[in-house]
Amino acid sequence: DTFNLDSGWPRSGRRCLQGPMESKRGFDGEMQFIKRETETMFNIKQGFVPNMNVPGRFYVNGQLEKLVFDELRSYSRQSSNVGGFLPAIKQIANVAALPGIAKYSIGLPDVHSGYGFAIGNIAAFDMGNPESVVSPGGVGFDINCGVRLLRTNLLVSDVQPVKERLAQSLFDHIPVGVGSMGIIPTKASDMEEALQLGIDWSLREGYAWPEDKEHCEEYGRMLGADPNKVSQRAKKRGLPQLGTLGAGNHYAEIQVVDEIYDDFVAKKMGIDQKGQVCIMIHSGSRGLGHQVATDALVDMERAMTRDGIHTNDRQLACARINSQEGKDYISAMSAAANYAWVNRSSMTFLTRQAFAKVFNQSPEDLDMQVIYDVSHNIAKVEEHMVDGQIKQLLVHRKGSTRAFPPHHPLIPVDYQLTGQPVIVGGTMGTCSYVLTGTDLGMRETFGSTCHGAGRALSRNKSRNNLDYGDVLKRLEDMGISIRVASPKLIMEEAPESYKDVTQVVQTCHDAGISKKAIKLKPIAVVKG
Repeated sequence: DTFNLDSGWPRSGRRCLQGPMESKRGFDGEMQFIKRETETMFNIKQGFVPNMNVPGRFYVNGQLEKLVFDELRSYSRQSSNVGGFLPAIKQIANVAALPGIAKYSIGLPDVHSGYGFAIGNIAAFDMGNPESVVSPGGVGFDINCGVRLLRTNLLVSDVQPVKERLAQSLFDHIPVGVGSMGIIPTKASDMEEALQLGIDWSLREGYAWPEDKEHCEEYGRMLGADPNKVSQRAKKRGLPQLGTLGAGNHYAEIQVVDEIYDDFVAKKMGIDQKGQVCIMIHSGSRGLGHQVATDALVDMERAMTRDGIHTNDRQLACARINSQEGKDYISAMSAAANYAWVNRSSMTFLTRQAFAKVFNQSPEDLDMQVIYDVSHNIAKVEEHMVDGQIKQLLVHRKGSTRAFPPHHPLIPVDYQLTGQPVIVGGTMGTCSYVLTGTDLGMRETFGSTCHGAGRALSRNKSRNNLDYGDVLKRLEDMGISIRVASPKLIMEEAPESYKDVTQVVQTCHDAGISKKAIKLKPIAVVKG
């Protein structure tokens, strides 16, 4: 297969789901397999695609379900064997056909088509089952892409007079854009250590505060990381990019608290009033993570042939968890995750510097503490209840966020009473949310919830349908300062390109899998 160099995956990665002789089902035929279970959740019955081991389910409300079903309807109308992504519902079902999957394959309200797995798809594999697999498509190419929220003791009234200066200061401090290079000096030996140590490297080098580590998922370090399993090419791509924001949907945003839904939770996070200023940083593992995923897909194709593993879709390349390829990928993915935490820590350091410079106060005096840092592209071994038994599962979360409930041993002391904070980034110019995990979510979705808005328009469509000037003007009218490295990205990331984040968050809240705590709105955006 030829590889498409832009994206690193095979051009002909699609194949027809039903055999070549079978005709495709019409939309009404497809809908026979989909049943509404609650106001916010649908079930996908086994048989919707071949070889499903468990049912699928997806969470949408009245407004979001139209997008999901329209995608399925237009797919049903196409003649068979066409290229392009499968509808998200088909992808959720194909994941349900992977060996060793537990309970069900889950789609969240921000679900949309992705490579192999849909983005917004969760699947957990039983570590006790020798057939169980790990799939890079279930983690994504930007390993440990995630969001970090910092608070300050500033109010919007303090920031408004210097807002343009502050946006510029942030843009000057944080390297942004596709090929951006880091300014925190790193040598090849630093890189090895960063891959091994995660945020502990940043702490040792003086780029992070001890409290930052406490407020990171996994405490900012995956212990199973092995830098030797990361290829030289991946390291070469990652070295100059450490401490950079990158492009696409990544951003650093200055935000203001717009609503507080739960005073108790907000106070635990150090948020005590509307108008308080926060900073959100959304970034991942840059070229390094992408290369780790690409390398693993090549190895896994071979492993599948050797071990006789069959999937409904070639993009669902996978390997048994306990095979050499499976173990190597998990070690390399963990190292890439550590790189992403170092990356967000470096940008936190630069953000603190930028604010300190404009306000002529130390970051400590500005109380620039990390509220929490979450991953939304990662696979981790966790304990969950399956059929009344506690099992060790490898939980793949792609475009979804861990949301552990109150009193869970893996969340920080500060949040034991509230549940784990979940940071949900909106799209450029729309609001963002902080949620908390719930006991119901722990039982129903392996302790997971949504991660953002989820695309509604492809990047190409966005570029073709939207005008750069209009998008900028509208942000200006909303009082949002913007600094962007490459203008064409503005259209790709414009709010129209995405689902409504408020609907996504409300669906999760209504379904009980996470609870709304705080709503934030942007006043300045720095983008790649």
